[in-house]
Amino acid sequence: MAETVPDPYSIDTLLAAAATGFGGAAVPPIVQTSLFTFDSYQAFEDRMAGRSADPLYTRVQNPTVAAFENLVAVAEEGEAAVGFASGMAAISSTVFAFVQPGDRIACVEHVYPDAYRLFERMLRPFGVEVSYHSAEAFQNDPDLLEGVKLAYLESPNSVVFQTMDLAAVAAHAKRHGTLTAVDNSWATPLFQRPLTLGIDIVIHSASKYLSGHSDTVAGVVIARADLINRIRDLTLTLLGGKLAPFEAFLLTRGLRTLGARMRQHQASANLFVDRLSCHPNVTAVMSPGPNMVPGLSGRSGLLSVELDESIDIPELADRLKLFRLGVSWGGFESLILPTRIGLRQAGEQNSMQRFGVSDRIVRLSLGLEDPNDLWADFEAALRTSARQ
Repeated sequence: MAETVPDPYSIDTLLAAAATGFGGAAVPPIVQTSLFTFDSYQAFEDRMAGRSADPLYTRVQNPTVAAFENLVAVAEEGEAAVGFASGMAAISSTVFAFVQPGDRIACVEHVYPDAYRLFERMLRPFGVEVSYHSAEAFQNDPDLLEGVKLAYLESPNSVVFQTMDLAAVAAHAKRHGTLTAVDNSWATPLFQRPLTLGIDIVIHSASKYLSGHSDTVAGVVIARADLINRIRDLTLTLLGGKLAPFEAFLLTRGLRTLGARMRQHQASANLFVDRLSCHPNVTAVMSPGPNMVPGLSGRSGLLSVELDESIDIPELADRLKLFRLGVSWGGFESLILPTRIGLRQAGEQNSMQRFGVSDRIVRLSLGLEDPNDLWADFEAALRTSARQ
């Protein structure tokens, strides 16, 4: 259960000051053990019977993991959290905890590609009906979620970064008894807290901004205690996608500096949006900003740019010096991912193909380098990759 800190404090203070359950230790130690033993038969029996919450086995609970879970629950203003070995483990464990054959899922278009493949390649064959809808439809159609068990959301969504009014969607969902889950990896709790808007479950690929150092693969789910207990008791235990103590230690370290890092990412994104928006070779800039929808208070460093036909995209990518080619995002380094590479991804299910993503789009993850250095690098590559 997350510790509470008085409301007047900012999220930076909450993350820096929140205790992690290890007495006076400023940094929680890594409890690198697979199991925990008991001093008496009675204590062992009490734990096995559920009469105590003492650690039993690291696949189920671990003090270092609990320290991270408590901290991220404080950040998202949730009652409880549960960590996982990856963002996909967090997504799949959440979905499998609440959806059964015959149920319906309504998913936002342009969803994270592996979430799309999970729905299409695993859930649909098991008798789960999945439909896809625009962010605008979720927001504006009060009856879209009638008969739907789970609404799976991203705001903004992947690649094209369309936003929705999460409070409005949550209100529609409650009218129909629909559970809502949203991936908040892009905004982080610094810029958006979906639970305060009425959303039931928040999911993070903690590998991204929560970690911030490109050295961790992890996921986390935050929600009311009863929902987290169901995930913890059912899919965490039986699917086994547990978060390891060392990764939890790295994530706690990353969370302490989340505010400072996100403001730097935002400063770089603001500079790029301003300059790209008037660049002659740019046809669109996709980067939601503060107050674009209720509850969104900032802009992260992940954005997309659509380039006109004069730009040779492979040459652009190869001419960049500070941007590396690669998947993932949210770390200290800057990355570029042309969608034409994503469209080539092997496999029979490709969400970018289904939802019509243009191959003229490049996704940029702006890291912690100096914003002016990043812009000089990108602008020079744009200029020299333009066909005459």
